This record gives sequence, structure tokens and C-alpha cells, in this order.
Amino acid sequence: MDAILAALAQDAGIHFMGVDPVLRADGSTRLRMAHDGSLACDAQPALVTTGNSGIPAYLSNYIDPKLIEVLVTPMKAAEIVGQETKKGDWTTTTATFPVIESTGLTASYGDYSENGNAGANANFPQRQAYHYQVMTQWGEKELATAGLARIDWASRLNIASALALSKFQNKTYFFGVSGLQNYGLLNDPALTANISPTTKAAGGVLWSAATALEVIADVQKLYAQLQTQSGGLVDLDSPLTLAMSPKSQVYLTDTTQYNVNVMDILAKNFPNLKIKTAVEYSTVSGELVQLICDELEGQRTADCAFTEKMRAHAIVIGSSNFKQKKSQGSFGTIIYRPLLIAGMIGV
Repeated sequence: MDAILAALAQDAGIHFMGVDPVLRADGSTRLRMAHDGSLACDAQPALVTTGNSGIPAYLSNYIDPKLIEVLVTPMKAAEIVGQETKKGDWTTTTATFPVIESTGLTASYGDYSENGNAGANANFPQRQAYHYQVMTQWGEKELATAGLARIDWASRLNIASALALSKFQNKTYFFGVSGLQNYGLLNDPALTANISPTTKAAGGVLWSAATALEVIADVQKLYAQLQTQSGGLVDLDSPLTLAMSPKSQVYLTDTTQYNVNVMDILAKNFPNLKIKTAVEYSTVSGELVQLICDELEGQRTADCAFTEKMRAHAIVIGSSNFKQKKSQGSFGTIIYRPLLIAGMIGV
């Protein structure tokens, strides 16, 4: 028996390690079989698993812990108007803004004459508030799943809710709310009609086809309109804001033949002029430019007004989820003196 096993090992490379042969009654031998029916030997058997030389791809995937924010257009209404103020609270539906005007009539003097009188006239224009809300909700498994990607899901939802409210608030400051006495900086019915720019030498009225001096001429025309509207109350030293879209602002870099650009000339002639931009000035009717006198005799020309900013209501706890409401309220832009805002459309 030992000779047979030795011959198999030498001639065929088959080794029976620890396998005992079974002797038959006639002295012959047979090999013991393994439990699965194969010979119990150390020769390499066929693969049971699928051939592979790598690892799962997800094991080599890197997740950057820094979250990349998707950009949104800037919210510039309050910056252009210059101030954002609270009027009332979240229970307020209407705000009244008394306007007082002095009146008087003189007469020739006489010792016994009592002619002539002085008086006042009051108006009470109103604006209606618009209250709006946004909901955030998240579940326990949702939080845990997002956590696998290193995302603080509850915080991101809160950030998104604040952004949604702020974007809408900014929109009301520019356009108000349709159906209410709630108007914006660009569409208040009390604003005077927008004027048109001058015709350029190259034809048309657009600043894209204008020289630096032609752009300056349009700003001068806008200033002259503002002076006419205000009855001469505005002068070159008044605090002014020139508001336009970023698309129009680039033409303020146009340079004259004397190597002086538009912004330099404006800064020299209007020492208290600020230039502000917002994408909302690119309108369906063309590029809009507004010249605003920020304040006169201590009274601001306009305010962006709200009733409530970011009112966070109670968190409601469910069986395995949470939700929360946030709300705000807006009066749009309250323009106290529309005559101190002049507009030019189509530059």
C-alpha cells in the first residue's frame, strides 16, 4: 500500500495527506473518499467563487467633507434702498403712513384786514402686508442616511428654508405682491414714468453702442429729470444712488479720448453718488437705470419694510420624524417720496 501511494506522489504528483487507506479482505486497498465525494488530496481543485483580482469600487471612493453650495443671484434690494425696517408685527395686516402738507394764502396788509390764512392737509396712504411661510421636515432614517455622506441634513434644510424666505422677501422689495397694496422699488404706481435714453451716434439708444461721453450724457439726462421732479430740491451734493444691472454697470468703464472713464467723471461731478447693482434691473422691457436721492431734509426716500423676519414656529415631533414652520411678512418697499426717484429704461 505504501508503495502505491509513493508511486502516485512521484508519477502523478498526487499526495494523500492524512488519508488512511482501507484494506479489503483480500488484501487489496481502496482510498477513502472525502465527504463531498472527491478524493481527499491536496491538489488544487476548480474555483467555487467567480474569478476576481480587485475590490469593490466603493471602497476606493472618497467623499469630500466640504459641501459645494449652488450659487443663487444676490439679494440687493435692501442695500440699494439703504435701509430695511420693521413695521408692526406678524399680526399686522395694514400699515398707514400719514402725509402732511402745509398750505397757506397771503393777502395785502391792512390794519383792519383779516385776509390770508395758513393750514395743513393730511393724507393717509396705506400698504397691506403679505405673510408667507415655508415648511421643513426630516425623518430619523433620512438624517442617518445623509450622515453616511457626511451631510448634516437637518442643518441643510434649515439653511434652505432661510434662503427661500430671503429670496422671496427680496423679490417683494423689488416688485411687491400682486393683488395687494404692496409695491416694490421698480413698480410702485406712484413713481414717475421712466424716460428714454438719448439716441447714440451709432444708431439706437443702447449703452453697448455708446461712447463714454454718450453714457455720461444719459446719466446727466437722468439727473436733470430728478431735478425737475423734485422742483430743484436735489443738487450735485445730494446723497444719490445710481442703481442698474451688472450688465449695464460694465459700460461705466468706457473711457474717453482723454483716458478718463465714466466712473471717474461721475465721481468727480457727483461726490456723494453710490453705484449699486441688482439683476432685477434687467427687465423684459430692457435695461433699467434708477437715480435715487437717498434722503432729503432728514427724511428717507424709501424703506424696505417687513412685519416679521424669520419667525421660527415650534418643532412638531412625530413618531420618527420632525417638522417645523418658518414665516415672514413683507410690505414691499415703502416709497415715501416717489418724486425723488427717476428711472431710465432701455439703455
